[in-house]
Amino acid sequence: MAVNQLLNTNDEPKIVQTDIGAKDGQNKCPQCGSTDISVNAKTGKLRCNFCRHEFEPEKIQGMETDLTKLTGEIMGSGAQNIVADTKDVITFKCSSCGAEVVIDTQESTQARCHWCRNTLSVNQQIPNGAIPDVVLPFNLTKAEAKEQIEAFVGKRKFFAHPKFREEFTTDNIMGVYFPYMVVDINSHARFLGRGEHEVRRYTRGSGDSRKTYYDADLYEVEREFDLTIDGLTVESSSDKLQKNSNKTNNVINAIMPFDIENSVKYNANYLKGYSSERRDTNIDDLRPLVDAQSKDIARFACNETLKEYDRGVNLEVEELNVKGKQWKTAYLPVWLYSYQEKKGESDSLLHYVAVNARTKETMGSVPIHMPKLFGISLLVELIGFLAFWFASDFDYRVVFLLAGILYFFINYMRYRNSNARHHHETETNKKMFNIKKVDNFIKHEKGLSNSRMQGANNTKVSGQNISETVLNSLKSGRIM
Repeated sequence: MAVNQLLNTNDEPKIVQTDIGAKDGQNKCPQCGSTDISVNAKTGKLRCNFCRHEFEPEKIQGMETDLTKLTGEIMGSGAQNIVADTKDVITFKCSSCGAEVVIDTQESTQARCHWCRNTLSVNQQIPNGAIPDVVLPFNLTKAEAKEQIEAFVGKRKFFAHPKFREEFTTDNIMGVYFPYMVVDINSHARFLGRGEHEVRRYTRGSGDSRKTYYDADLYEVEREFDLTIDGLTVESSSDKLQKNSNKTNNVINAIMPFDIENSVKYNANYLKGYSSERRDTNIDDLRPLVDAQSKDIARFACNETLKEYDRGVNLEVEELNVKGKQWKTAYLPVWLYSYQEKKGESDSLLHYVAVNARTKETMGSVPIHMPKLFGISLLVELIGFLAFWFASDFDYRVVFLLAGILYFFINYMRYRNSNARHHHETETNKKMFNIKKVDNFIKHEKGLSNSRMQGANNTKVSGQNISETVLNSLKSGRIM
C-alpha cells in the first residue's frame, strides 16, 4: 500500500515550542510557595506536600486539535532531533539561597539544593531526549499494581518454574515512565479490489471423502474516504523497538493503548518517585514504522465498510494520501515487575509483567517448568491417541492425535505471551468521513473448495513488527 505524502517532508516542519513558560529551578506551590510538590495519583493533580493544596496541571498549547485542519508537518519542540554531543550535566543556581547545584539529566531531572533543601527541576527542553512534550500522570497506585501482577501470576502458577514460585514477590515492582512518539494524521484513503460474498455452503461425498464446497458472488469494490488518526503511539526507545531473544519486552507494547487525550504539559514533578527512560530515536528513524501502522489503520477502517464480503477482499490498489502529520513526544506510565531466569552459566531470559498505570491492562511472561509441561502434554497426547483408537465412528477423530500438541502450545503461549502486542490497527482512535462506496457485481461462482477467497489481503497487518528500514537503522548505529 502506497503512502503518498501530499506534504513535502523536505520542507522545514513547523516547530511548536511546548515548553513555553517553563522555568528551570524551582516549581513553587501557588498558595504557599513551597517547592515540595508531588502528584496525587488519584486525581492527576499536582499537590503541595506542605500545605496540601492541589492545583491543575497545564495543557500544552499550539498543537492542532482539529485534525481535519491538519496540514503540513508539525512537531512539538520535544520531538526535535536529539543532539548527540549535548552534555548530560547541567548547573542550576538556586533562587532561594544562591547555591549552585549540578543535575545529571541521564540519571534524574530533579535534585535538592544541598543548603536550603528546596527542590530544583529541569522543565525546559534540552536536546538529549530527556524532556518530552507531554506526560501522562500515574493514576494507579503501587498497591493496586501489585494486586494486578499477583492476580496475573497467580493464574499461571501450575506450570511456573519452582524457583520462580519460591522467589516471586511484588515488593520490587517499579513505576516507570517510558518514552513514546505520538502521531496525529490527516489523510485521504482509496482502496480498489475484488470481494466475495458467500451465498451457499454444502458438502459432497460421504465418510472420510466428504468435502465442503461454497458458492459465492464476486464483486468489484471501491472505497474512498477521508481519515483522521488521533494519537498513533509508537515506542521511541530503540531497546523496546527490537525483539530481543533474552527479554520479554514485547509485553510492554501489549498493554497499550493509553488515554493520550488526558496527557498534560511536561513537569518534572510528575517524575518524582518514579524511574524514567530517555528517548533515543528521532522522527526519521520512526517514520517507516509510523507509515506502516497508519496503512494498517486505514485498511482496517476500510474493512468496516466491507463486512458483507465475508469470504474476504483482494485489495489491488491501496492508497493513503497524507495531508498533515503532527508529532509529539510523551512519557507514559507503566508499573513493571521483572525476573531474571537463569538458563545456563552464561544464558538467561529476563521476564516482565507490565501494568498500564492508567487502564490496569496487564500482560507478562512467567518462567515455565518445561519438564512438567512436557510430561502432562505427553499424558494428554496418550489419552488423545486412545480416544482416536476407540472413536472409529467419529468423522473428525484425527483431531485427537493433536490433543497433546495443542495442550502444550496453548499453555506455553498463555505463560510466555511471545505473540502479545498492541493491536494498533483496531485500537487507535480514528474517524472516517466523506465515504464513497462502489460495488459492481461481476459473476456468481459455484463449487469453490476454499473457505476464504484466494488472495484475500484485507486483514493483513504490515506494521505488526518493526519495518526492515528501522531495523537497518538500528543495526547501522544511525539510531542513537
